[in-house]
Amino acid sequence: MKALKWLCIIGGGLIVLVILALLLIPMFVDMGKYKPELEKKISEATGRPFKLGGDLGLSLFPWAGLSLSDLHLGNPPGFREKDFLSVTSFEVRVKLIPLLSRDIQVKRFILDGARIVLEKNRQGIGNWEGLGKPLAKAPAKEVKKSPEGKPPEALPIKALAVGEFAIKDGSLLWIDHSKGEKKEISQVNLRLQDVSLDRPVRLALSANLDGKPFSLDGKFGPLGKEPGKGSVPIEMAVKAIKELNMSVKGRIVEPLTSQQFELDLQISPFSPRKLMAALGQAFPVQTADPNALNSVSLKAKIKGDPKDVSLSDGLLDLDQSKLTFSVKAKDFSKPDVTFNLQLDKIALDRYLPPPSEKKPAEAEKKPEPAREKKKIDYTPLRKLILDGTIRIGELTAKGGKVQDVLLKVMAKNGVILLDPFSMKLYQGGLASKGTFDVSKDTPVSKVSLNANDIQVGPFIRDFVKKDFLEGTLKAAMDISLAGDDPEKIKQTLNGQGDLLFKDGAIVGIDLPGMVRNVKTTFGLGQGGGERPKTDFSELSAPFTIKNGLVNTTNTTMASPLLRLLAKGNADLVSESLDFRVEPKLVATLKGQEDAKERAGITVPVLISGTFSSPKFAPDLKGMVTELFKEGIPKPSQLKDILKAPGGEGGQSKPAEEGVKGILKGLPFGK
Repeated sequence: MKALKWLCIIGGGLIVLVILALLLIPMFVDMGKYKPELEKKISEATGRPFKLGGDLGLSLFPWAGLSLSDLHLGNPPGFREKDFLSVTSFEVRVKLIPLLSRDIQVKRFILDGARIVLEKNRQGIGNWEGLGKPLAKAPAKEVKKSPEGKPPEALPIKALAVGEFAIKDGSLLWIDHSKGEKKEISQVNLRLQDVSLDRPVRLALSANLDGKPFSLDGKFGPLGKEPGKGSVPIEMAVKAIKELNMSVKGRIVEPLTSQQFELDLQISPFSPRKLMAALGQAFPVQTADPNALNSVSLKAKIKGDPKDVSLSDGLLDLDQSKLTFSVKAKDFSKPDVTFNLQLDKIALDRYLPPPSEKKPAEAEKKPEPAREKKKIDYTPLRKLILDGTIRIGELTAKGGKVQDVLLKVMAKNGVILLDPFSMKLYQGGLASKGTFDVSKDTPVSKVSLNANDIQVGPFIRDFVKKDFLEGTLKAAMDISLAGDDPEKIKQTLNGQGDLLFKDGAIVGIDLPGMVRNVKTTFGLGQGGGERPKTDFSELSAPFTIKNGLVNTTNTTMASPLLRLLAKGNADLVSESLDFRVEPKLVATLKGQEDAKERAGITVPVLISGTFSSPKFAPDLKGMVTELFKEGIPKPSQLKDILKAPGGEGGQSKPAEEGVKGILKGLPFGK
């Protein structure tokens, strides 16, 4: 008993002596004497000038504390700013004895006036480069792996309590002299309240981004008795430049291991245009409608981990359009994406660039210098795995309108499949499917298209801004092509198709008049005041394409006064035309309460030249041959033939201009 008694007395005495030492040492030790040595050691370690201009304070009991002021870590030579880091004052106080039991008790952590300057000189060298000296490589230690199935340990903290935690009046300055850029985050203030493991920690952050206010307020936790394990609730609100308000609410599961998260994201309606104006920046895109991109809001649930992310219940309001969406993505090195997008309506014309002030003719006068075409890298598309659906209720583009757009897209191993791709337009419908194969160096595309009961007149007037054809269209075509260069595409274009127009008219040209009388057709007669047109009951145009050569052998048109057969080629590579139109007038209009005989010479028409400059001429040789097949021509007929401009190699300007306008309205005529 006596031994135990003396042991307790001696132990207690030692503890008292230690406490007295911790209390008295800072009182009798002059820390100022150690400042030069401390500055020297830090300068040697960082390779930068270091200075402590203010006092250096130290306490050991009951709180271990360190305080300093007027700290400066300088820049190396060659930079305009004097300091890389400066601190007005810093103070920290921690209880020592509780640390032995992993109980962290912080009375105060105050950092005031911290300023960091990141500077690049004109040579592109940053002032942070070369900070400190490289440490000698220590021998690699064998990492002990935890047994499979055993969860990793939590952070080595048993309890946490912080009285006051604040960062005051901080700033970060970015200067790039090589680009003439300067950005600053100033008046940074961060405060944490109720810091412990068993209560939510409140956070308040405010700053100025280039003079524009930014704030973050919220709370997270409690962290729990085993920080890093379990679920950590989070609730934050962000306000930026008095224009953008965003909130995030949810939880982070197992922050140290699986790092899963479940968050509700909400961005209140804001104007991107006003936001950029508040930032002092020009709006990055120009739109035809200056009021477009003036209202945006977003809601979505975000769930996932570092390897897998999904967005569900997404709602994006863009001006007058609403987009609901869901997206899942995983394996980001080889992206595997599934999505479903539904857009109620959108007017794309509003978001397209405004019309150019330059006229097309002016643009043609100053062609851009030829540049070497950079080869497209399709590697990202080869890695992509995609499965998505897009639905659009109503879409307006180039003045035209379509409804009920449906697109299903799938991609794997560089093969992108669009099936189906359908829409309703102009009282009819269009269904298509296609593939885009980039698995090899040269991409290959295939498209199949079927159209039914589309009103061609309003379609062409809205989308092409031309008026040259009317009627109801039924079409079927299969097209294939290779390459990504326009010239290569023309040379590899192959396929076939059939266009059928019913109960319509060719506007701008009077085919019955052209083929009925040479004199009237080719400029020798008097033209009427009304715009000419050719009515038809049916116009059928079957075609084939082989290596860019479009061929038709049986394009026919039936009208009350005329039966017409056209055959020939359109070469997309050389952009040349070679067609012959063979007409035949209907003798009477019996069945339409008209028994009057139709007279005149039917004139076959040859179409040659190029897409931009087509040429038209009567086929006099073919015409005479046909006349002699029917018997000896009348003298009046031969007289008309001899007077025709085509007999001397001439062509009619009115006829050429009329059909040239029609050809320019076609896709290959642009």
